[in-house]
Parts: sequence; C-alpha cells; structure tokens
Amino acid sequence: MEEPSPKEDNRGVLKVLEALKQASHELRAHPSHNSANSNSSAIKALLELETESDSILSKDPNLSTLSRYLADLKTIVETLEHTHGYGLRSFLTRRVSTYSLSRVASSIESEIQAWIDRESIESLIKGLKEPWKNEDELVRLLAQFEDRVSQGFNRELQNLVLKSKAFLVLQSVLCDPNCSKRIREHAAFCVAALIRFNKDVFVGQVSMGDTIHALLDMRSTNSLKVLRELIKFTKSPFVDEILCNGEIPKILNLLESKDLEMKVLAFDCILEIGYFGRKEAVEELLKGVLIEKLVGLQRSELGGDLIEMGKFGDDENKESEEKKREHKFLENHPFGSCVARFAVQLEVGEGLRQREKRAFKQEILKKVREASVSDAEAATIIAEVLWGSSP
Repeated sequence: MEEPSPKEDNRGVLKVLEALKQASHELRAHPSHNSANSNSSAIKALLELETESDSILSKDPNLSTLSRYLADLKTIVETLEHTHGYGLRSFLTRRVSTYSLSRVASSIESEIQAWIDRESIESLIKGLKEPWKNEDELVRLLAQFEDRVSQGFNRELQNLVLKSKAFLVLQSVLCDPNCSKRIREHAAFCVAALIRFNKDVFVGQVSMGDTIHALLDMRSTNSLKVLRELIKFTKSPFVDEILCNGEIPKILNLLESKDLEMKVLAFDCILEIGYFGRKEAVEELLKGVLIEKLVGLQRSELGGDLIEMGKFGDDENKESEEKKREHKFLENHPFGSCVARFAVQLEVGEGLRQREKRAFKQEILKKVREASVSDAEAATIIAEVLWGSSP
C-alpha cells in the first residue's frame, strides 16, 4: 500500500486541526459550567478529536505543546464532572475549573493557528521561489496570506514573517518582470497588507525605488491601488522617491488613459502626492501641465462643479446633507471640482511650508485662467479654489 505524500499528510492534519480550532473557539466563547459538560457539543468534539488526533499530532514535534493542552483539557473536564454538591468547596472548584477550561481552549486555538501560519508561510515561500510551477495555487496562497495578515497584528505571526524573510521574497517577486502580472499584483497586495499590519517594522524593508518602478511598470488598476496605499503609509519619503526616480510624468500620463478606473486611481495618487509632497514634487506636477489636464477633466462629462451644490459655502448646519450629496455626485462625476480638490490637498497637507502653499495657490489660479476656454469657466474654478481653501 502506498504511503501518503507529505502534502496529503499535511491536509489530513489541517482538517483535524481546523475542527479542533472551531471547537476550541466555541468553548472559549461560552465557558459556562454547562458547556464544560462532556455532553456539550464543543467538549464532545474536542474529546473525540483528542483521541483521534493522538497518532497525527505525535508525528509533528511542533504539535507537542498542543498534545499537552488537549490532555489538560481532558483532565479539567473530568474534574468538573466529578464535582457535585452546592458547598463552597464545590462552587469554587467549578469556578476555577471553568476558568481553566476557557484558558486552555484559548491556548489550543492559538497553538493551532500558529501551526497553520507556519505551514502556510512555508508553502508560500516555496511557491514564490518557483512562481512558474503552479500559478493558480500560488495565487491562492498569496490571497490566503493577505487575508491572514489583514486580520490584525499578531506578534507570533510577525516573528514567523521576519524569520522566513517573507517580505523580501514578496518584494522580489513584485519587482520581477519575468513573473506573471497576476502573481506580481497579488505579491503587491501582500506587501501593502504587511505594511498595514505593522508599519513601524515593514516600511523600513521597502525598496522604494524598485517597488515604485514595478508598480507603475505594470500599468494596472491593482498596482495603482497599492501605489496609492504606499504613498499614504510611507508619506513624504515615498513621494521623494517617486520624484527622484522620475516617475511623476508616468502618473500624469495615466490621467489620459482610456480606462476610467485607471484614470481615477491616477488622480487619487496625485491627490496623495499633493498632500505629502514637498515643494519639488509639487513643482514637478505643475510643470507636467497637471492643472491644464485637470481643467480639461473638470470640463468633461465626468467632471462638473461642486460649487453649484453649495459645497464650498459656509452654512455649517447643512454640512451633513451636503456631504451626502457630494459623495453621490462624485460617484458619477469622479473629476468634479478636481482642480479645487487638488488645491485643498496642498493647503491642508503635510509637505509644504505656509509660504509655499500661498505661492502654489497663486500659480494654480494663474494656470486655471490660461487653461479655461471662457471667462465663466475660469471664474467658477477660481471661486472653488478660493473658497475650498483658506485665502
């Protein structure tokens, strides 16, 4: 008879562990004396699985701690079952044992998740080193890793990621033009997820220049979503790198894309650059005829003027209603009042000094007059710029 492969073994272990984890979670969530009864569904499942899993857990040294917790669980349940009566001693024994049961269930759940994380990361790293072998499986592993990391900070998970050098491997795949775009995009999502997971640890590991070039080289909506997110998280240093690598013209060119979503995402990136960018970055945007492009977009059927809705008025009582109307309007007109929205980003942003903000506002107003096709159009946009930011 053929021996099961290591991969099949792992699937068998995973199936048992997932069942154990679910039962532990239910027990931890409802640690009452009644739920501690061996006839309760959670306890029954755990005790059955404890017997079934003995042979499975003994094969993996990483699961020895889990075996101990399961044995502890069995002992606590037996103690509770033999505790009868209404005396103080019985009451205290039940209370302590019920608390211990909840604590052991939590430990079982954590131990199982640690094993799953360890196996998942090991499989992911192996797949990333041979990305051409099974693209669908690798995409599944990348999506699974992104989902796990997006659940929130976990120190044990962070230690596994650092020990495996997963961030560096993911970044290497993202920047490899020989990999498929699909895999590179998913690797990019994972990089962004890790930065959200713990910015203080992972931002310092980003190879900014290579990452920016790779994301813009892909020219996809997914890569631009990641670029926008990285600008938000890494702020001025990331914008500096975009500028130094000469990538701002590429972003400006995407405003002319035939793909609407791509065009909108490019504008989102420009708004973030405006917010976090220093003087040189904003100068590069304006030199690249940004205002002329935005005036044209605002004039198009996808544009329009929020000023007509009272957006830039000063009646605070109507603010909530106006925000709802503005949101609805921008859903169908993503470039509505886009010149003023960019000007506001400069005004409230972190990258410019106050005198630089004033100077850029005057330059924007001048460029609006030059780019407008009529005095009425110029007057409307100028009013939005002036009312949308402080004078």
